[in-house]
Amino acid sequence: MTEYVLTRVANGTGIITLDRPKALNSLSLDMVRALAQALQAWRDDASIHAVVIRSSSEKALCAGGDIRFFHEVGRATPMGGSALLEDFFTEEYALNHLIHFYPKPYIALMDGVVMGGGMGIAQGGPGCGLRIVTERTKMAMPEVNIGLFPDVGGSHFLSHAPGRLGHYLALTGATVGAADALYLGLADLFVPGERMGDLHALVDATPGAALADAIRVFAAPFMTQAGASELQAQRDRIDAHFGAPSVAGVMAALAGDADPFAQKALSLLRQRSPLMMCVTREMLERAASLDVADCLRMERALVRRNFEHGEVLEGVRALVIDKDNNPHWNPSTLDDVTPAMVARFFEPVWPDYAHPLRHL
Repeated sequence: MTEYVLTRVANGTGIITLDRPKALNSLSLDMVRALAQALQAWRDDASIHAVVIRSSSEKALCAGGDIRFFHEVGRATPMGGSALLEDFFTEEYALNHLIHFYPKPYIALMDGVVMGGGMGIAQGGPGCGLRIVTERTKMAMPEVNIGLFPDVGGSHFLSHAPGRLGHYLALTGATVGAADALYLGLADLFVPGERMGDLHALVDATPGAALADAIRVFAAPFMTQAGASELQAQRDRIDAHFGAPSVAGVMAALAGDADPFAQKALSLLRQRSPLMMCVTREMLERAASLDVADCLRMERALVRRNFEHGEVLEGVRALVIDKDNNPHWNPSTLDDVTPAMVARFFEPVWPDYAHPLRHL
C-alpha cells in the first residue's frame, strides 16, 4: 500500500517501521491505512503477542500529519481532492482509537521528533501502551502553530495531564524533552540514545509474550538519566497562570509575571491564532469529562469547522507554503474573538447516527 510503512514479525512481535525520513515520517493517508491494516491483522492473530512501532531514523518517530497535503486538498473541491481530507481525519482518528484500546502490548519507541499525529500513533492507552523516550525526544502538540488544535486524541490525553500542564502544551505548542514527557505521563521509560541499538536487538530476540516486561527490566537502570523536568519545577506557576478562566486571563496572568519562563510562554501565545487558542481551551474543558471515543468524535467535528473557517489553511500557507511566517489570523486579535465564534466550532456537523466515527 505504501513504501513508507514496513512491517515484519519477529518472535511473535509485530514490528512496524516508519520509513519516510525526508519528511520526518509525516503521515499520509496511505500510511494511516497501512498502519490500520497491519494493526487490525495482528490484533486478530493469536501468534502475535506484542506490537512495536519505531522509525528507520533517529531523527523522528513521526512529525505529524502531512500538512502540505492538508493545504493542497483543503483548498480543493470534492472533485479536486477535498474528499481525501475527510477520509484522512476520519481514518486517522479511528486508528488512534484502535491504538488506545489495543488488546496487546503496544510499544512505541519515541526517539527524535514525536509531534501531533506522531503522538496519536504513540500514545497507547493505559491497558496496552509502553512508551520509550530518549535524550533526542522532542515532543509537542504544536497544532496551534498552524491555526489548528491538538487533535489525534490530544483533547483526551492533554486534558488528563497533571494540573494545567496540558493546557500549557496545547495553547503554547511548546516542545518538551524526555524528563518532561515522563512527568506529564506521556512516556513511561527512558533509554539513552546510544543504547537504542541494544533495545532493537532485545525486541528481535525476546518472545513477544515477554517483551514488555523485558523492556521494563532493560530500561530500569536508566531512569535517573532522564534528567530533571522543567515543567515539574514550573508546575505551580503553570497551574496558576493557565488556570485562568479564559485565554485573555491566561495572557494577563503571564504578562504580570516577569519570570523568563512566563515571558517565553506569553511570547508563544502572542504568535498563535486567537480564535484557535479559545477553541482549544474550550475543547480541553469539555474533554475532561469525555471518554476517548467522544473526544475523537468532538475533534472530528472541530476539524470540519476549522477547514470551513480556513484558519488552518492560512497557518499552513504562512509557515510551510510561502514561509513568510506572517499568518493573517481571523480574527486578528483576542479582543475580537466572540463567544459565538467559539461556540460555532462545537455545533454538531452531523446527526449522531451519521457521524463518521459513530462506530467507535
